[in-house]
Amino acid sequence: MIQLDIGEVVQRSGVPASTLRFYEEKGLISSRGRRGLRRQFDPGVLDRLALIALGRAAGFSLDDIALMFAPGGQPRIDRQMLVAKAEELDRTIRKLSTMRDGLRHAAACPAPNHMECPTFRRILRAFASGTIGARRTRAPQEQ
Repeated sequence: MIQLDIGEVVQRSGVPASTLRFYEEKGLISSRGRRGLRRQFDPGVLDRLALIALGRAAGFSLDDIALMFAPGGQPRIDRQMLVAKAEELDRTIRKLSTMRDGLRHAAACPAPNHMECPTFRRILRAFASGTIGARRTRAPQEQ
């Protein structure tokens, strides 16, 4: 069976050796032994590192990512966790879009003072009340 030493994994994945060792300590990846002092990995570790990178980019913690792998190393992804993260990202996108639009408005606003601008004040109120980026809830169904 082909094994990759830690240097090859670093080169192919772009993940530093210190991070590989940390991931191994956390149980996210595992080496298959050593050749001399160098850890050896199965080639499948590259796919696992790509999944870890994707999870990190989506905002999952390393503990969340660890739950997405079965003991044998195969992905075991909780679809409800993915839905919850997608909803969180939607809220973040709405919040950031509103902030972007507010900054653009403030930069071009003809009002002599931003506090005199009705649009700027509306944005301030929305952020102060937490309505920007907040999770939308539905009213209970009437019986």
